[in-house]
Amino acid sequence: MDIEQLYNYVPRELVTFVLVTLFSLLIGLSQRRISLKREGETTLFGTDRTFTFIGILGYLLYILDPTDMRLFMGGGAVLGLLLGLNYYVKQSQFHVFGVTTIIIALITYCMAPIVATQPSWFYVMVIVTVLLLTELKHTFTEFAQRMKNDEMITLAKFLAISGIILPMLPHKNLILDINLTPYSIWLATVVVSGISYLSYLLKRYVFHESGTLVSGIIGGLYSSTATISVLARKSRKASEQEATDYVAAMLLAVSMMFLRFMILILIFSREIFLSIYPYLLIMSVVAAVVGWFIHSRQKRPKGQPATEEDDDSSNPLEFKVALIFAVLFVVFTILTHYTLVYAGTGGLNLLSFVSGFSDITPFILNLLQNTGSVAVLVITACSMQAIISNILVNMLYALFFAGKGSKLRPWILGGFGVVIACNLVLLLFFYYAF
Repeated sequence: MDIEQLYNYVPRELVTFVLVTLFSLLIGLSQRRISLKREGETTLFGTDRTFTFIGILGYLLYILDPTDMRLFMGGGAVLGLLLGLNYYVKQSQFHVFGVTTIIIALITYCMAPIVATQPSWFYVMVIVTVLLLTELKHTFTEFAQRMKNDEMITLAKFLAISGIILPMLPHKNLILDINLTPYSIWLATVVVSGISYLSYLLKRYVFHESGTLVSGIIGGLYSSTATISVLARKSRKASEQEATDYVAAMLLAVSMMFLRFMILILIFSREIFLSIYPYLLIMSVVAAVVGWFIHSRQKRPKGQPATEEDDDSSNPLEFKVALIFAVLFVVFTILTHYTLVYAGTGGLNLLSFVSGFSDITPFILNLLQNTGSVAVLVITACSMQAIISNILVNMLYALFFAGKGSKLRPWILGGFGVVIACNLVLLLFFYYAF
């Protein structure tokens, strides 16, 4: 039952009082937890009971004058004065300068009008946010310590190019009769860079101590080709017991590549997504299953821990990376247009296979933004063909960087061969069905 529906059976004042008391107590208990971690703490002005009484006080003063809220504001001023005196004592006698507890106390005082006037999802969200931020203090400290010097500058650049520059760009075609605008070029670059940047942050700050398999999973969201190349180079130094893990990680990167394209296609064209997502989802599962099967063949003793991967990925928001993607997007837009004009869909099919030898993301995104001139089935088929071609190229990269005498070659050929064969079967089924 929704919280608002309780008002039909229980007095509104009772429900509000219980919720305010409960939420204030939860906040106070979180402060109690902090005080227990720091034995001998003498600078806290209160914990569970104090915060509960602050919430109840705010509720009483609010219901006594809910219209003008003069009593509530007066109580808030008195509470703020007391908290200010507490802060002054902490600063002068104990040299403690933190104001987090004071701010949390003021938020607790404001719970009454929030619960009384706002929907349930909002005040529950406020409580969850306060509790999470209270408990994650040490996590934020570790995160800041691992952060590169220019990480916040890079994030600010991304917010600027996506939230400031992108809306200002014109929608006028740069070349007559070709659907290529500054806005479409920048939009594709921002979306792809954003997904890649998210995977980069996950790899660097969340899974920074991950093993080979997790590196393949997260790297597949960033760039399957780059991830496979790096894993293949590192596999040269791997022991025989760890060898299969590297091939499994490569196939997991391929599996995540399918999911990455599902996200991109959903963002740019819901119509194409509904046509292609079953095939991409099936192939993602197939690649993951093959990768997991190869992983299960590893001979590493059970007590031996997995090898941690070094973080050698570059930031995907670097200007050079974005520039290369934008140039490729423009090139494939022009190639696609003139291929359709002079060679028709047959030429486009050939181009889809050729695009696999480079980054296929610009080619597929270009198709998605030209859905008006190309049939949905043609775009779906060309996207699948480009992916097949790219997986074949990734296999060749893996064989090349692993080396001629690598013990991984049979596993690479077998694993990638199964995935490519399944892709071809699905492609033939697609052509037969439509």
